[in-house]
Amino acid sequence: MKTENEIRVRFAPSPTGYIHVGNARTALFNWLFARQKGGVFVLRVEDTDIERSREEYERNLIQDLRWLGLDWDEGPDVGGKFGPYRQSERLDLYHRYAAKLLEEGKAYYCFCTPEELESQRQAALAEGRMPVYSGRCRNISLDEARRRLSAGEEGAIRLKVPEEGLIQFEDLVRGPVEFDLKLIGDPIIVRSNGMPAYNYAVVVDDALMNITHVIRGEDHVSNTPRQILLYQALGWKQPVFAHLSMVMGKDNTRLSKRHGATSVDQFRRDGILAEALCNYLSFLGWSPPEGNEVLRLEELVKLFDLSRVSRSAAIFDYEKLHWLNRQHIRLLPAEKKLELALPYLREAGLAGPELSPAQREWLEKAVTILVEGVDKFSELPQKFSLLFDFEPENLDQEARDIIQTDSARKVLGAFIQKTSGLKEFNYELFAALTGEIKKETGIKGKDLFHPLRVALTARASGLELDKFIPLVEAGAKLDFPQRIKSCLERIAEISSILRK
Repeated sequence: MKTENEIRVRFAPSPTGYIHVGNARTALFNWLFARQKGGVFVLRVEDTDIERSREEYERNLIQDLRWLGLDWDEGPDVGGKFGPYRQSERLDLYHRYAAKLLEEGKAYYCFCTPEELESQRQAALAEGRMPVYSGRCRNISLDEARRRLSAGEEGAIRLKVPEEGLIQFEDLVRGPVEFDLKLIGDPIIVRSNGMPAYNYAVVVDDALMNITHVIRGEDHVSNTPRQILLYQALGWKQPVFAHLSMVMGKDNTRLSKRHGATSVDQFRRDGILAEALCNYLSFLGWSPPEGNEVLRLEELVKLFDLSRVSRSAAIFDYEKLHWLNRQHIRLLPAEKKLELALPYLREAGLAGPELSPAQREWLEKAVTILVEGVDKFSELPQKFSLLFDFEPENLDQEARDIIQTDSARKVLGAFIQKTSGLKEFNYELFAALTGEIKKETGIKGKDLFHPLRVALTARASGLELDKFIPLVEAGAKLDFPQRIKSCLERIAEISSILRK
């Protein structure tokens, strides 16, 4: 059994799709709270939606949580003394406690058809009343209900709710919250097909798993009074509730795919680091007291404070996420950067399945240099195109404008002449030749270097030439799936273009 003061929290996703950032933040906040308090983090799979639940989604959510670095102490894959941890494997428990409520007169069978319920709803709306259940079946005795069930009628089980009064609770994020019982009605706790309703199953699970704090999204606030009523009916102590604000886009609408990536899986495939995503998700409604923004999980555990979580809507800022990702990328050792970059480079056909030591060394150096200019690893192949692609016949207009000036033609003419017949090329030689051209022509600054950049890269801008030239020269000697042209080959090609 748990110790008297042991904190126990849970993350309870439904395996009906991929984990989006709102759910991921909920998981993170629960995990941070448990780890900081020395408590227990439970993973529970709420899979009673038979039509939409899929095993593949459960596998994916476990994979995504592990990728984020969030481990759990109890769950469907690791077990625990309060299992099973899938709702589909706990149906006997829900039926047992529903039978208890029926026997004690705290619940009753409802035989209203969907058509009758809709008619009651429309009548209430027409009279200006809240469309809560009318209580039509409230006085059917349990014996009569059982006879009707035996005769083949279908019945759901509803909880009896007092007709007057208030349900009040203290929310750790939102403060005091109260609901008028007149607005609640008698909720269904077990459907006519025998499956438990969400609000009922979650109470049975949280109580039997000794959950002390329920940290979840604010879309569950309206569920809380029904759950508190169930705690009271079953004689169980209710947990402490904390409802997190919704995650919104910059246009103040609920975050969706039209804003960009929203699932953990998509962020992972895009090349966002797990450390950066957790770092950013922790800032959705919370900020560290010291003001330091680049934080690892272990640092977040030390600093996280649920009392500092804001009730205001959290705005998802992709630019801030990308900035944090760049900061976390910089903290990685070179070999880790290469490991993370390789899948994208292989998919783009820039690296083979097996690498020689020389290829690995070159790629590690190139990734370290080029990753500085990307927001996420999926953008790296485009950066690598500077090294692998050289198409002077397809210059963009800016590059064409640069090499068509009189001064550019003088610089390029001299450069082509001085490199003619060379067998080797390096940055030191390039620096010496540009010094000679500057002295001979009097051309300097951007008028000197911009034409030379176009000649070597076929682009108007890009990597500094003191980094570019060594990378190209070393890469040209290696056998990649797509060959890298050396600087001298590039100069020869641009020369033929200029002669046309």
